[in-house]
Amino acid sequence: MSQGPTHSPPGRRSVLRGSLAASAALALPTALGSAPTFGSASAFALSGRPTAGWGVQTGDVTDDSGLVWVRSDRPARMIVETSATGSFRDPRRWHGPLLGADTDFTGTTRLRGLPSGEQIHYRVLLADPDDPRRTGEPVSGTFRTAPRGRRGGVRFLWSGDLAGQGWGINPDIGGYRIYDAMARLDPDFFLCSGDNIYADGPIAATAALPGGGTWRNITTEEKSKVAESLAEFRGNFRYNLLDQNLRRFNARVPSIVQWDDHEVRNNWYPGEVIATTDTRYTEKSVDVLAARALRAFSEYFPVSTLRPAGRDGRVHRVVRHGPLLDVFVLDMRTHRNANSPDDQVADPRGILGAAQLDWLKRELSRSRAVWKVIAADMPLGLVVPDTTEGRPNFEAVAQGDPGVPLGRELQLAELLRFIKHRRITGTVWLTADVHYTSAQHYQPSRAAFTDFEPFWEFVSGPLNAGAFPAGALDNTFGPERVFVKAPTASNVSPAGGYQFFGEVDIDGDSGELTVRLREQDGTVLFTQRLQPGRVGQ
Repeated sequence: MSQGPTHSPPGRRSVLRGSLAASAALALPTALGSAPTFGSASAFALSGRPTAGWGVQTGDVTDDSGLVWVRSDRPARMIVETSATGSFRDPRRWHGPLLGADTDFTGTTRLRGLPSGEQIHYRVLLADPDDPRRTGEPVSGTFRTAPRGRRGGVRFLWSGDLAGQGWGINPDIGGYRIYDAMARLDPDFFLCSGDNIYADGPIAATAALPGGGTWRNITTEEKSKVAESLAEFRGNFRYNLLDQNLRRFNARVPSIVQWDDHEVRNNWYPGEVIATTDTRYTEKSVDVLAARALRAFSEYFPVSTLRPAGRDGRVHRVVRHGPLLDVFVLDMRTHRNANSPDDQVADPRGILGAAQLDWLKRELSRSRAVWKVIAADMPLGLVVPDTTEGRPNFEAVAQGDPGVPLGRELQLAELLRFIKHRRITGTVWLTADVHYTSAQHYQPSRAAFTDFEPFWEFVSGPLNAGAFPAGALDNTFGPERVFVKAPTASNVSPAGGYQFFGEVDIDGDSGELTVRLREQDGTVLFTQRLQPGRVGQ
């Protein structure tokens, strides 16, 4: 373990990147709230050909497959071409879906049969549905497939919480600059741990900064109020794509995306009814809002277990990244019980729901990966209060009682006991949500519940949102806060710092896993190395 600010250069995987950076360098739109148009792309739009001004994304990439996403400005047929080089000589062609109003002109094409451990260059063409010869300007990107062997190792980043607390895209500081810092590390993928949007957080043109000064935001109509309609949820996802740093990043780095509360509403749970005193909302059923949000989420991210228009599917899934890594993406929102004092002595539903817990146990047992990263959208031992209903309820797993497991802790105790007795090795927990960065080590010798093996939980974020002081720890599972960086004031703007992301680096030879907690410019704040093959760490 080491602490202290340092800069560590990427040092690898830098080939085949130079040409892409230039092709993906998209400018911010000149008309706020309109679809971005770039150079000759605007000429294509004027000619009646489809354009892809919102960039491209890839997601859930494995050793032989990946998903490619695009949005058109009009009805179009999605076509993807792939090549081993950026010259696109002798490309392989994939015919994707027809993009139309039912999916807000977004679409995803699954690429199969890709070579493992290779750099894949791709470009998306949008064709006129009535005349396939009429295509818009291609939009290019690249990604690496996972290796089938251990050679080369794995590097990925994680964080969460984007455009929260009214801090949006500020052109005065260059927008979401953290994405450029992350891109410089050349990761295999980026894990977004939730709060990809703040549907409940309108963004005004300006916000006052503490001590004087003004924060200036790019604004859109859909971000002028809380999201209620499907169109407003879609507009929230489009808002972030107005940022050139994010679009560049999306074209270079695949994503694994999960959701949390702000994709719908702060601290939401199934069956919740919004109080009549909250006049921001005319739609009072959170289930209705959540269904609209999930549909928009499924349209704007390439997620392997979701389908177009949100007709079926789920957020929780396993993404396998070769023999070194499986990522277990949890959904701690959709299947949870109601937020409450959380002191019940029996809780069969918990924060995951019984079916998702069974799924997680089964998939952990089946995994043969050296490392099993459990991607949680909420922390485990950090107390997260929920006062939205005017009483002291709790939002995550912990409720501040340091004794035996109660409420949602019962489900976590069951899972930790299962991992211990099944001898499941290499589990590490990653999360965001609380708007500061920290590292917690959980140890049964310090805990009220002792039937588990020691493990680590690492917290990062926000990407671009208000930062908050560190919360209290609940001693039920014996956490020790080994490192933390957080402000002493609440809702510190991105201009004041405290924006974070994390890095995970797995060495292909030794299997050693290194976690680095980083500031928004890439400065390393904390490093922890873990050894493979152990049930506890």
